[in-house]
Amino acid sequence: MRTEFAKLLKTIRKYNPDADTGVVRRAYRIADRAHQGQIRLSGDPYITHCLAVASNLAQLRLDTTTIVAGLLHDVLEDTDVTPEDLTREFGEEIAALVEGVSNIRALSLPASLPAELSQKQKQAENLRKMLVATAKDVRVILIKLADRLHNMRTIEYLPEDRIHRISQETLDIYAPLANRLGMARWKWELEDHAFHHLDPAMYREMAARVAMKRREREAWLQKTVEFLEQRLAESEVVARVIGRPKHLFSIYQKIVQQGKDFEQVMDVQAVRIITQTVAGCYNALGVVHHLWPPVPGRFKDYIAVPKINMYQSIHTTVMRENGAPLEIQIRTEEMDRTAREGIASHWRYKEGLGKQDLKLDNQLRWLRQMYEWLNEAHAPEELLDSVRRDVGASEVYVFTPKGEVKELPGGATPLDFAYMIHSDVGHQCIGARVNGAMVPLRYHLQTGDVVEILTSKNQTPHLDWLDVVVTGRARTRIRQRLREIGELEPIEEDEPPERKRSPKLSRKPPSTIRQVDDTTRQKLIRIQGNKGIAVQFAKCCNPMPGHPIIGYITKTPGITIHRAECQHFGVTKRDPERIIEAYWDGELGGFTREVGMRVTLGQRPNVLADITNAIRPMNISIIRAEYRPGDNGETFFDFVFETREEEGAKRVAATLRTVAGVANIKQVPPAKLFKTAT
Repeated sequence: MRTEFAKLLKTIRKYNPDADTGVVRRAYRIADRAHQGQIRLSGDPYITHCLAVASNLAQLRLDTTTIVAGLLHDVLEDTDVTPEDLTREFGEEIAALVEGVSNIRALSLPASLPAELSQKQKQAENLRKMLVATAKDVRVILIKLADRLHNMRTIEYLPEDRIHRISQETLDIYAPLANRLGMARWKWELEDHAFHHLDPAMYREMAARVAMKRREREAWLQKTVEFLEQRLAESEVVARVIGRPKHLFSIYQKIVQQGKDFEQVMDVQAVRIITQTVAGCYNALGVVHHLWPPVPGRFKDYIAVPKINMYQSIHTTVMRENGAPLEIQIRTEEMDRTAREGIASHWRYKEGLGKQDLKLDNQLRWLRQMYEWLNEAHAPEELLDSVRRDVGASEVYVFTPKGEVKELPGGATPLDFAYMIHSDVGHQCIGARVNGAMVPLRYHLQTGDVVEILTSKNQTPHLDWLDVVVTGRARTRIRQRLREIGELEPIEEDEPPERKRSPKLSRKPPSTIRQVDDTTRQKLIRIQGNKGIAVQFAKCCNPMPGHPIIGYITKTPGITIHRAECQHFGVTKRDPERIIEAYWDGELGGFTREVGMRVTLGQRPNVLADITNAIRPMNISIIRAEYRPGDNGETFFDFVFETREEEGAKRVAATLRTVAGVANIKQVPPAKLFKTAT
C-alpha cells in the first residue's frame, strides 16, 4: 500500500507543489488504522479502495481537502471513527464532507430498515439526500462519483444480483450525473462498465466488431488528421488535431435510439481540433468549411452559447469527398480540459481559505433549480422518474424575447419552459408564442426558439398536462397543484422529517410572460377556421386555452364558447344546427388531420435515417410510409402523418429541407400516395 500512497503524493505534488501533504499523510494513517483487518471481496485490504478513490480525485487535480475526504470517505460508515473525531483531527470542513458522503453511501438502503419502506422509497430518500448534500457542496458528489468509479472497476467480485442492480443504478443515475457535471471521461467509463455487466453478450459483440475494423478506420482517420493539420498550418491556425474515440455504449445507444445499423454508426468518423484561442476556433471552422461542405442542421456553437455544465465547443458535420460524413469538434485547450473533467476543472479552492470560484458557482444553477422542487416531490416514483429524466436527457437551448438563454431537456414543451420560469407562470399558462407564432402546448421546443408565455389568472392546470411536460420540476408542480384543487388523490404517506417546503417565490419575468385578458383570449379563438370573430365565453365553464371547446350561435347575434365537456351546456338538448366547430389558435381542437408528403431524394448514404431523426421531435404521428424508386432514376419517400396543428405540414416540410440529400418536398393528398390511406 505504501507504493500506491507514494504515487498519490507524487500526483498531488506534480500539479500543486505547495500542497499540504502532511494532512494527506495523517488522513492515510488514520484511514489505514481504522480499516485494519477489513477485506474486500476481491481479497484486497479495504484501504486499497480508499487509496483508489483519493487517486481518482487527484487525477482531476483537486484540492487536498477533497482528497483527504476521499481517503476518509468510509470511516464513519465502516469503523469506530466518529464525526467528532474527524472534526477534532481535521476541522469542520473535512468532517462535513465525509459525513455528507456517508449519508449517501448507496442509493439502495440495507435490508435492515423497516420492511414497510419500499425499495423505491429507499432509493428516493437516498437520492434526495445525495442531491441535497450536493447542492450544499458539490465536492460531495465528486467524491461519490470517484467511489462509484472504483466500485464499477472491481464489481465482478459481487454476487450477480448486486452486480445487476448497481450497474443499472450507475446507468440511470451516476453516469448522467457525471454528464451533467461535464465530466465526460468518467461518464464514458461508468457507462461502458455498466453496459458490460447489464448485457455482456451485446458488449462482447460490439467490442469484437469494433476491433475487426479498427486498423482500417485508424489508417483512414490518421490520413484525415494529417491533412487537416497541414491545411490549418497553411492558414496559420495554431492547433493540434486528434481522432475522437467512440465508446462502446455510445455506439450501442446510436444503434438503438437512432435506428441505425452498426456499419452506419462506425462509418461516421470524428476528429477534434484543439486551438490556443477562441479566435483560433473560428478560424479553424473557416478552414474546415472551405475544405468540405457542411451538412445543414448539423452545426452547433456551444462556445457562444455554453451548455449549462460549462461545456464549450463548436460542433459541425461535413461531407467528405467519398460521401462519408465527418464529425468535427473545435475547442481551446482549456475548453478541452473542461469537456473531460467538467466541474472539477473549475474547482478552485485556495488552500485554507475556502474561496469558491464564482464562475463555477454560477454554473451550478441547475443544481439549485433542482433543489427548489426537490422537497416538494412527495411520491418516490415522482422523484426517481423526475431525476432520471432531468439528469439524463439531451438539451435544447431556447431564448426569452430579450435574448436570455434557457436550457431544457430534449422534448421539452412551452409548458416546461413556463414552469422553469416560475410555478405560477406554469399554473396560469394558456398558450405560447414561439418565434412569434402561436404553437400548441405540446410543441417540442428546438434549439434557437424564442419563447413567450401567455397567462391568465383564471387558468388552472389540467390533468392531461402531465402527458405534455417532460421535466421533473413541471411534473411535480402540476401534481402538487392538482392535489390542492382535488383533481388528484392526496398522498397519504408521512413526509420524512428532514423534508421541508421551499419558501414560495414571488418573482415575475415580464420579458417572458404576458398576462392575457378576455380581449386577448378572444383573439386566440378560431371559428370553423376563421380567426378574429367576436365571441363571448360561457361563465358556466370558463373555457381556457388547452380545453377542448365548441361554439354555440346564440339567439342574439354572437357566439358563445363552452368547454366541450360542459355539463351545464347540455349539448344534446340544444339545436345541433347552431353548434359550430371552434378551437384555439395554434391547435386543431382535439382533432387531427392527415397530411401526405412526397420527398424526392438524392443519392446519399443514411438519408432515410437522417429524415427520421429530423422529424422525430415534432408533434406528428406517421401512419404509413414507403420508400420506392421513381421512373426517371429518382427515389421517393412517401409518407402520411397526423397532426393537430394547422401549420403542421409547413413545419414538417421546413424541417425536411434542412436534411442533406433531400432534393424536393411536395404535399400530396394521402389518397393519391396510398390507395388505402384515408
